[in-house]
Amino acid sequence: MLLAFLGVALAAPAAPTIAFEKYTLDNGLEVVLSPDPRLPLVAVDIWYHVGSGDEVPGRSGFAHLFEHIMFQGSRNVPEDQYFPILEGAGASFVNGTTSFDRTNYLETLPSNQLELALWLESDRMGFLLDTLTQERLDNQKAVVRKERQQSTENVPYGIAEEQFFQMLFPAPHPYSGVVIGSHEDLEAATLDDVKAFFRTWYVPNNATLVLAGDFDPEAVKPVVARYFGSIPGGPEPVSTTGPADPITAEKRASLTDDVELPKVYMGWISPAVFQPGDAAMDLAAGVLSNGKSSRLQRELVEKQQIAQSVTAYQYSLKHGSVFAIEIVGKAGVSPAKLEAEAWKVVEGLRAKPPTEDELSRVRTDMRASVLRGLEEIGGFSGKADVLNRYNHFTGDPGYMAQDFARYDALSPADVQKAFAEIVRKDNRVVIDVVPAPKASGGAQ
Repeated sequence: MLLAFLGVALAAPAAPTIAFEKYTLDNGLEVVLSPDPRLPLVAVDIWYHVGSGDEVPGRSGFAHLFEHIMFQGSRNVPEDQYFPILEGAGASFVNGTTSFDRTNYLETLPSNQLELALWLESDRMGFLLDTLTQERLDNQKAVVRKERQQSTENVPYGIAEEQFFQMLFPAPHPYSGVVIGSHEDLEAATLDDVKAFFRTWYVPNNATLVLAGDFDPEAVKPVVARYFGSIPGGPEPVSTTGPADPITAEKRASLTDDVELPKVYMGWISPAVFQPGDAAMDLAAGVLSNGKSSRLQRELVEKQQIAQSVTAYQYSLKHGSVFAIEIVGKAGVSPAKLEAEAWKVVEGLRAKPPTEDELSRVRTDMRASVLRGLEEIGGFSGKADVLNRYNHFTGDPGYMAQDFARYDALSPADVQKAFAEIVRKDNRVVIDVVPAPKASGGAQ
């Protein structure tokens, strides 16, 4: 990519690099070490290579349920003491998340407490089932069901978002719906089901441990081996999830919701993460909605003032990504009007390539976002999590240069070509939501 400055073409800055060492224990656990002595902190970031996209029909929500169960205690950690122990040791960040493609657990704490974090993570990896009782399972099932109500059923547009993914990925594909799963499947989960899920997916050979921060790699290696090396590996987990089926005819649904403003969703199945076309669709999304000068923002929000907000994004996933446009309208504006005016903007990008200035702006925004994340060693988008993400999807924690290069290599014509091939009327999902007492509508 070239940047114009005072009429002179300048080469794009090189991608940032993160020094690391990767090795594998005898039981299959991948370990990535990235020392950084600038602050007396260390990030512990472990990814289990399982998400809701690996679940089987009738057992949705298991991956997210385990995210909760993992904080409940294990053989040597008392019930509900995981957070208090780490916070008492000065941890500034403790969290866990589940997505369609992975489950991760993250801690940032003083570097002199690294061994504590390794012990905690190893104890729940190796000895969680020792204390998993029916009572604990029932307790967490109730917690997750309440979370589903709070995050999906009782939030504005929550049911629409769930139906959006159900229409994009019809069952039995496990991307269908939301990561948290359904009430019915959560209630049907037995203790034996849950234990079998853990034994299948929560094995050392299906996990990657990343340490970033203030530590001596040679000193920490025997500590990692002491805590994790004796945990037996298991059979290599095999996901039965395949690529998403293509959408061959437009699907539509109309919903009502207890909201103040109308909303329109438009979505397409797009290339999988890191596959050809994925980066092009990412850039197209930025051209459409990143910043006030982007096309949808400029036309619908600034000029016509019919939309409260617009968002376009490429949600990159392993088994087929989602390219989506979401428009929240102003009060009294019909979803049909929002959709029609947005489609005119979409057609403009289908017909004519973006300008080099538009792509440069989007690339610059993306680089800035990555660099802001790398200012932290831990947390979401911090150094440890970036290494784990690249390792998860590509097998190479140091894939950042190749990642940046795939964006830099794309011309305006490349972006337009990918966009025009994927974003059509005959392969899209459209959902409109209008303010009214909450009720679901029918898909067409």
